[in-house]
Amino acid sequence: MAMRLTGVGVGPGDPELVTVKGVGVLRAAGAVVVPVMDSGELGRAEATVRHYVPESAVVRVVFALNERTDRARREAAWDAAGERVAELLRTHGTVAFATIGDPNVYSTFTYLAATVSGLLGGEERLTVETVPGITAMQDLAARSGAVLAEGTEPLTLVPVTAGAEALKDALEGPGTVVAYKFGRLAAEVAAALRATGRIEGAVWGSSLGLPEESIRPAADLPDGPLPYLSTLIAPARRDGGRGGKL
Repeated sequence: MAMRLTGVGVGPGDPELVTVKGVGVLRAAGAVVVPVMDSGELGRAEATVRHYVPESAVVRVVFALNERTDRARREAAWDAAGERVAELLRTHGTVAFATIGDPNVYSTFTYLAATVSGLLGGEERLTVETVPGITAMQDLAARSGAVLAEGTEPLTLVPVTAGAEALKDALEGPGTVVAYKFGRLAAEVAAALRATGRIEGAVWGSSLGLPEESIRPAADLPDGPLPYLSTLIAPARRDGGRGGKL
């Protein structure tokens, strides 16, 4: 039996930012899987998907999305999720997995696809593909007016889940630096920006495209934690001349 598993990027939260191709794949799939935490709360990917497909087509699969210390529990959740998606593929033939942002940028889909491919190896034919989505850094740039890159400038993306030191190293280099998932370390991120002289013009945002959206200058970063999926852009140092980086 030929089966197809497609990771669909549904953007950072605004349903209007899902691509036409993404909507088409979601509507054509035999089942649409959305990742949820074991607490059962409505996730951002699921909330976005429900704008385009009926609730009856959505399958909620539990992932240990917030588990970072208990590896055994995390691995067990991954295995269970992979088994569930493999079962859906055998039943429906086509499954779309909705992931916030882009399925090839720090996405849950990467691990799921690897797990399912291992389970459905051998004689069963499985095709894995992705549909790109708008990323949080693109959305924040558009909403804040920050320019991500010009001319020959590099663009560096740093997940701050492992600590702020890697972010500080990137800020000491050239080009624009984007920080993902820094909410729990907001104070450390602010300190790194100040230490490297990069806080001027930097901007952060959370809940982009949602009613609770917040977009603020990095100089206003609080001492306490922010939402986990907060995004920060520290633009490249520019002299203001047009075409200066070409």
